Amino acid sequence: MSPSGARQRDDGLASIRNVGVIAHIDAGKTTTTERFLFHSGATHRVGEVDEGNTVMDYLDEECRRGITIVAATATFPWTVTSDGGSREEHTIHLMDTPGHIDFTAEVERSLRVIDGAVVIFSAVEGVEAQSEKVWRQSDRYNVPKVAFVNKLDRLGASFDNVVREMREKFSEVSVCPVQIPVGEEGGLRGVVDLFSMKVLRFSGEHGSEVVREEIPDSLMERAKTARSELVEALADYSDELAEAYIEGREVAEGVVIREMRDATLACRVVPVFAGSAKRDIGVQPLLDGVVRFLPSPSERGACDGIDPKTGEPVTVDPRDDAFRGLVFKLLAGGGADLLYTRTYSGNLKPGDTLLNPRTGARVRVKRILRLRSKSVTSIDRVGPGDIVGVVGPSGVVTGDTLCSVGAPVLLEKITFSEPVISMALEPKSSKDRSRLDSVLEIMCREDPTLRVRIHESTGQRLLSGMGELHLEISCHRISEEFNVDVKFGVPQVAFRETIPVATSEIGVFSKTVKERELFAEVSLDLTPVPKQEPGIVAEISASSDVPKEWREAAVSALEGSLNTGGNYGYPLIYIKGKVRDIKGDPERTSGAAVAGAVMESVRGALSKGTVLLEPLMKLEITAPEEVVGEITGYLQARRAVIHGISHAAGVKRLSCEVPLAEMFGFSKALPKLSGGRAFFSMEPCGYQEISTEDVQMLASRKRNVGFQ
Repeated sequence: MSPSGARQRDDGLASIRNVGVIAHIDAGKTTTTERFLFHSGATHRVGEVDEGNTVMDYLDEECRRGITIVAATATFPWTVTSDGGSREEHTIHLMDTPGHIDFTAEVERSLRVIDGAVVIFSAVEGVEAQSEKVWRQSDRYNVPKVAFVNKLDRLGASFDNVVREMREKFSEVSVCPVQIPVGEEGGLRGVVDLFSMKVLRFSGEHGSEVVREEIPDSLMERAKTARSELVEALADYSDELAEAYIEGREVAEGVVIREMRDATLACRVVPVFAGSAKRDIGVQPLLDGVVRFLPSPSERGACDGIDPKTGEPVTVDPRDDAFRGLVFKLLAGGGADLLYTRTYSGNLKPGDTLLNPRTGARVRVKRILRLRSKSVTSIDRVGPGDIVGVVGPSGVVTGDTLCSVGAPVLLEKITFSEPVISMALEPKSSKDRSRLDSVLEIMCREDPTLRVRIHESTGQRLLSGMGELHLEISCHRISEEFNVDVKFGVPQVAFRETIPVATSEIGVFSKTVKERELFAEVSLDLTPVPKQEPGIVAEISASSDVPKEWREAAVSALEGSLNTGGNYGYPLIYIKGKVRDIKGDPERTSGAAVAGAVMESVRGALSKGTVLLEPLMKLEITAPEEVVGEITGYLQARRAVIHGISHAAGVKRLSCEVPLAEMFGFSKALPKLSGGRAFFSMEPCGYQEISTEDVQMLASRKRNVGFQ
């Protein structure tokens, strides 16, 4: 139900689609999005990843490496012709996301703000590790999806194998092909549309003309079977189709499309399209599917928030008058930051003043920008359900809510993974030290999975990230983009600490400062939490009679103490700290005294013992059968746990868990083990306990004794 004061209007929301393209690395995401832009008329040439001239991969590092590093946003129009012949104009806000696990933050923040997703699979490699990862990430946000089996023109491609693998791995939904390919590998000539039961061929420059033809006799039986299976699958969610299926009646194209849309929006069904983006086969029907089957902002409906004053739940409806938007990404600039913002309700104009509920500060909007990758265009107004750039507000970080001054609300924040690898770095000249610190601050503001801390013993700056590639590209930015001459250390595992059992402690702060006696006593509980929970949780259960100043000081000091580090100097994780009681008196107790007592209690609790944790990686390797034995032996000597070996498209797929500390240099070792015929994907999958002796052994194997 809409909150009181909501206007009963749509503001064109039904014609908007906020869509992300997600997939494993090298599945063809950027190639597909470049075709989207071309066929929509947003660009007049087709960008090619191999030629380094794409619109969406615009960073020098992206062009040089041929991979997506940051999520790029573009807005373009698309017109769909309905079953009755009418033409409907739509606006698509599209995000092309990275496929490499090191840049998972870009995927996470994109999924937080999109309404639907296009999941792309390679017809040769099938459902790879990162494909499954991003699918599960989208499930956490209840994002409806359509799938595209790409690269059907390549040797070894199989549409049926990919669909079968999707059904095995995503059994909680119905995976429903809405097309089948006409030919495969070198013989790919088009697709059969199972709604209209027509062959779609793509002719003209870059397949810009879609030609509808009758299904040839040689393909008719397979097409009828696939159409029947589609209707049968939808009949599980539609009484109308169930009745028609039982009676053997033919169902009109429009009815099947309508029921497919309803089931997709409910996240019960995933329509599967087919084609080859590089050969311009199947791109336009996929765009039609984006509009037909993925939701508009109004269909996604209201979102949840919290009243920052009371902590009570608040519902944000797209039809509300008050403006509410979520900053999901920022680019730090010299004068002002560019804030990538998803708008959820209300209107916004340049010059408007907004509230940042996290800080309580009022901020002024200077410009609003329409985004197309690195190109921007100023606009004079934005309404709900849009994705734009906002310039002007200061003191804003990723995950902040911006809202009308009279209607404060905190929208759900974005949760990012903990970094798993660190590197020491120092400026080559002492005069660059403050400049390096400024650059690191900018980079960490832009990328929440980058962290910087000062090593307690050496005083070195430690930059932590999600993987070797993540740190390598970050270091390249420091040297090339920001022109800071820096010495880089050898990458090291980012160990963590936790407590083995729950413990309680009483901390007392009693000191005389400037002839004033200060006193506070705090009772604290520290409890291990499940590995799926957030890294650090700080809360208070002390009586409400305790002064607000004391309570706020206690929680702040607890968060700070838990983030400082444990007995071995590594950050703490998987711990919940609860301030159970605070004792003091108005004459001797202040917020500073309470904070001191909290720090004493944390110190005492941790002195009872912590354990070391090392990051684990989920590793998936695809290789020819004859080299799997050698690869397995290599991994087992490095503490890997092999979970299984399966067959996929003439090769074998090996799945295992292995400590990250054992994976340094693996990208260079694998080509030697396999003769260059194997490839792998890797993602963090938690932590396991490790002894101090093992840490010392790892350190002796690869010491950070100097700088590069």
